[in-house]
Amino acid sequence: MTAIYAQLAEETGWDGVFIGDAIWCGAPKVALSAAAMVTSRICLGTMVIPAPLRKPWEVAKKSPALDNLSGGRAILGLGAGAVWMGWQGFPDEVTDTRTRAEMLDESIDILILLFRRKMFDYDGKHCHVKLPLVDEMYYLLVLVQQPRIPLWCVGAWPRMKSMKRVLKCYGLWLNKMDENGKFVDLQPDDIRQMKAYFDANRTLTTSFDIVDEGSTAALDQPQTREKIKLWIEGSWGDTGEKVLERIRQRPPQED
Repeated sequence: MTAIYAQLAEETGWDGVFIGDAIWCGAPKVALSAAAMVTSRICLGTMVIPAPLRKPWEVAKKSPALDNLSGGRAILGLGAGAVWMGWQGFPDEVTDTRTRAEMLDESIDILILLFRRKMFDYDGKHCHVKLPLVDEMYYLLVLVQQPRIPLWCVGAWPRMKSMKRVLKCYGLWLNKMDENGKFVDLQPDDIRQMKAYFDANRTLTTSFDIVDEGSTAALDQPQTREKIKLWIEGSWGDTGEKVLERIRQRPPQED
């Protein structure tokens, strides 16, 4: 079905298709690879890969194929994982918040290094890489996108450890936490503050995307225009026909 969704999305003016990843679900990169074969323009991404569940070299191994099949349209969304999405069924998985954040940090570092296709050693708390011991004939495919596939990372404002992590990436999935560690609704001023933070502290010269997600299906055009940033139209829990119906309605428009 993903290929059908993607083909219709491209025909009706959407800019991308993003597939979720979880502890017990279909393989998003397989679905996105199918979408790559029937599209030519839209971005194809993950939303999001839970780093504690996927070894960074496994993520890196499968990503260049999507990048090449799509002609350089792949985006990798990364996060620490939503433990409420079925993790209780797999008690061997790491659920501690601090540990999952550490694993996300190491995954980002290793992916950046692996995409360079050069030798390196990495000795983290959770992951270790000794690439000089690997023959170069086994290295990743050459990427279409250079210097690497864009990484978009979940960030929680105003947690500075979270914000510093995002500085290494090409995009931010918006979130906000209160002083008790609970997720709360974002306000326009929160987004302005985040943008100011990244403008002041980011050293990468690549473009940077600030991404929000939700649904505009029930909103009128003035309400929709108030919401639009870089917007992901969510369809969590919708039936296939509901998803197709929303795609056919075309994306929200700005004046």
